[in-house]
Amino acid sequence: MKIRILWPIVSLAYLPAAQAQEGDAPQRLDELVVSATRTDTEARNSPQVVTIIDREQIQQQLNITSDSSQVLSNLLPAFSPSRQKMSGSGETFRGRTPLVMIDGIPQSNPLRPTGREMHTVDFSMLERIEVIHGANASNGVGATGGVINLVTRRPAPGSFNQHFSIEATTPTSQVKSETMSYKTTYGVDGNSGNLDYLFSLSYEDQGLFLDGRGNPVGVDNTQGDLMDSRSYDVLGKLGYWFDENQRLQLSINRYRIDGDNNYLSVIGDREAGIPTGSVRGTPPGEAPFNSVWTTGLTYDNYDFFGMSLTAMVYYQDYEALFGADNSGSFQDPNIAPVGTLYDQSRAVTSKYGTKVALTNDSLWQDRVKLTVGFDTLFDDSKQDLWGTGRTYVPEVSYTDLSPFLQVEFSPIDTLKLSAGARYEYARLRADDYRTTWAANNVDVAGGKRSFNETLYNYGAVWTPIEPLSFFASYSEGFAIPDVGRALRLINTDGMSFADFDDLRPIVTDNIEAGVRFERGPWDAEVSYYNSSSDLGSRVDRVGDAYVTRRQKTEIEGVEASLGYRLSEAHRFSLAYSYMRGRYDSDNDGSLDAKLDGLNVSPNRLIGSWAANWSPQWSSFVQANYAFDRSFDDADREFDGYLLVDAAVGYKLPTGRINVALANLFDKQYITYYSQSALVEPRRYFAGRGRTLTVGYSVDF
Repeated sequence: MKIRILWPIVSLAYLPAAQAQEGDAPQRLDELVVSATRTDTEARNSPQVVTIIDREQIQQQLNITSDSSQVLSNLLPAFSPSRQKMSGSGETFRGRTPLVMIDGIPQSNPLRPTGREMHTVDFSMLERIEVIHGANASNGVGATGGVINLVTRRPAPGSFNQHFSIEATTPTSQVKSETMSYKTTYGVDGNSGNLDYLFSLSYEDQGLFLDGRGNPVGVDNTQGDLMDSRSYDVLGKLGYWFDENQRLQLSINRYRIDGDNNYLSVIGDREAGIPTGSVRGTPPGEAPFNSVWTTGLTYDNYDFFGMSLTAMVYYQDYEALFGADNSGSFQDPNIAPVGTLYDQSRAVTSKYGTKVALTNDSLWQDRVKLTVGFDTLFDDSKQDLWGTGRTYVPEVSYTDLSPFLQVEFSPIDTLKLSAGARYEYARLRADDYRTTWAANNVDVAGGKRSFNETLYNYGAVWTPIEPLSFFASYSEGFAIPDVGRALRLINTDGMSFADFDDLRPIVTDNIEAGVRFERGPWDAEVSYYNSSSDLGSRVDRVGDAYVTRRQKTEIEGVEASLGYRLSEAHRFSLAYSYMRGRYDSDNDGSLDAKLDGLNVSPNRLIGSWAANWSPQWSSFVQANYAFDRSFDDADREFDGYLLVDAAVGYKLPTGRINVALANLFDKQYITYYSQSALVEPRRYFAGRGRTLTVGYSVDF
């Protein structure tokens, strides 16, 4: 994974654009390479849809909300609406799970996904976000829905730079100490000779959320909540240039979010339209938290025998604690009477790996670019029951070895062809273990399972005339099903880990075709995609447990975007996503049932207007409409809603003030997840009502 965008070019061209504040002239980013592709491909030359979210766009969203899932949902209509909780389980991209990375380091846990991948870094630390839409294998396991690469900030030009910001958020319906939220960030970066450095720190304390009627939003005591929580993030980078072509960088990111455990959930009434609420109280057990250490060491050589070499080694330590619950899967009469035992689960993952890529773009008179590489991933994951010390999921070891080859060929200037292959060798190993009482206390024999898949991709981009280009691609994604969920539900004696069929990998085929147009003030893109898997993975709820159904699935959709720049001061944009998902419910080979909201997102239309009225004044307005959607289960009918956000900024002689209103019209609504994914009264959550955020920032 290339953690850089051609650093020598960046220092002269990219960083000034990255430092742009809301109100400055926007910069073109499509001519820069996308590091997540592993081949230095420009976004406009990609045979798949690629979105680059720059720092200005990220900051526009952060002025409105600090919820990372909401930021992505506001910018990517094919990404599910945010649950507004610590857990993002059910938040999908193009109806499937995306691979989330920080500077190319995978944050998604293939063995025991917790749904908290979006809460491993504060988005105030980001320089940009690279998004590859649709299944692909460019970065290995997990990208059946696409790749979301969160690229952290880099040292800016200058020997010493500092940044400071502070903000306060409150519901407009009630301004009280318990409903107030606060956030502050500080950063310093610079360089001295061949050495460059960066240090950033953020801290956030979030209070009670209120809905559009001024009532407390329901707290999710089990899965964890952003409401009534505290979080911090510390990012450090140290880079050294050996010469103009060689650079070594060490990066460390420490992120943690903890619930404060000050509220109890009040069960709602779905039939009466009464959402789940919250009252003051102390839930049982320890507060849910996410604790993550991510470390990477990257070496770049831009003239390695006339080629470009990037090598990375990384390590991540991840721990997620969920809240206490008396779920049926936690019960054991040998410990307490059935129905009275409260326990809480904890997922622990340690993973390390390497990524190496070597690119030669000067073959056959610069018409052929060849990239070869080799990736490794070693993952150890387990899940236990925190309160009683029982094994919930045994420790499972995962090894993934993946060589790959990618070729890009331009036989004529107007045509770019690409093809590649990636070989995935995956091995799973688990020791003997005994399931919980709820799963019949059966003994499961350990063992090993190994899989191997060769994943292919083909693509073409044709530009008959300069403003217009057509693209088409076929790509395959590779994923391992939720091993933890499968193992903890085994309830049959004599079962062996080595013979358990539900562990077979998920291979997703993604076919895509579209057109791009860019001329003068206009830019547009339309694409159609079809994503299918003969042995897919669909999440279903049975009683108190979530089970994985290995069934044929297919998702097809259309994405469209349109941008118009009235002048350097005014920019309008529209983005639309249509999606339909179906699966084979009876395994007869036909797609006869609709995927629910736990698997696909609603059709959505997003519009925005960014304006600079003067060197001091700027504004930003966005509207997000989620269309109604019906499902096979009548209880999962989704009533769509429209949310509007607005912000204004004023540049002071020193620093900048931003004022934003999220959910401008104080819309009362039930979140998409609560309407369409999970039908239960205690998680019938309303979304946040209108909130006011006032912030001040300064660079010095």
